Amino acid sequence: QVQLLESGGGLVQAGDSLRLSCAASGRTLNDYRMGWFRQAPGKEREFIVAITWSSGLTFYPDSGPGRFTISRDNTKNTFYLQMSSLKPEDTAVYYCAANVLGGGVRSGYAYWGQGTQVTVSS
Repeated sequence: QVQLLESGGGLVQAGDSLRLSCAASGRTLNDYRMGWFRQAPGKEREFIVAITWSSGLTFYPDSGPGRFTISRDNTKNTFYLQMSSLKPEDTAVYYCAANVLGGGVRSGYAYWGQGTQVTVSS
């Protein structure tokens, strides 16, 4: 089992950048892929990006990488979501998640953080 703890959300202005963190603990992370998702009010949860912990290989939605990038720090067992040029429509609860390798890349994650609110004002 993997435990995930997010941090870094808050209120920012349009055009700002923000970095979310997700500290992971539990089983060896080399067996997992880590992802970021978001859910805006009244909308379905949306896949943003994922990274395979062992290789660093990243996965994006079909629409491409956009303004968000993922990275990891093996020494801290922490992965990050770097968001740039934020827009009001990026306002959502952001979740980090983990899934065992061989499971879904863009859906079906088994382990989830508690979520952190990001609000972008215009």
